[in-house]
Amino acid sequence: RILITAGPTWVAIDKVRVISNIASGETGILLADKLSEQGAKVTLILGPGNCDYRNSKVKIVRFRFFEELRQALKRELKASRYDFIIHSAAVSDFAPQKPIKGKLKSGRPYILRLKALPKISADIRRLAPESRLVLFKLESGLKDEELIRRGRKTLADSRADLIVANMIEPRYKAYILDGKMIYSCCGSKQEMAKNLIATLVKEFKK
Repeated sequence: RILITAGPTWVAIDKVRVISNIASGETGILLADKLSEQGAKVTLILGPGNCDYRNSKVKIVRFRFFEELRQALKRELKASRYDFIIHSAAVSDFAPQKPIKGKLKSGRPYILRLKALPKISADIRRLAPESRLVLFKLESGLKDEELIRRGRKTLADSRADLIVANMIEPRYKAYILDGKMIYSCCGSKQEMAKNLIATLVKEFKK
């Protein structure tokens, strides 16, 4: 049984505007498809975008906003035990300090003050301490050594089992690693998905 989160996460600015990111959910969908083909029971918690995605072998839970993702995770982790949790969603790090009622008028500048949001990975580890947790760490424009260092710091801070430290600029590159080993260096999302699944299969056999 595998739980995957994927896609962008919204936080509201006002009743019609949001803060979001450029994540597509492609990585989580790719993993869900490939894992379900291999016989895993997959639940995919999928954010906004990719509205047409369907897979009869995958249980799909939809969310749009940060708190919806958080609550969906809590429901799933309380209801079922998962062998692996792959947390690939691009979760919002910030939200407006004060909720804005109605709709901001256009044509004038505003100062938007932000607050940090709690780490959803901490919820996952607390609710599913026995599951093997895979996180994703996205960076941009780093040297390989720094990408690996930051990935391992996030791994240690979150008490995850594996992390995919990846960057999109100047070109896609991903390292699958834990605190001691680098399992793979990948040059595309397809290669990363294939190698990550192979690593998970080995871990499951252990």
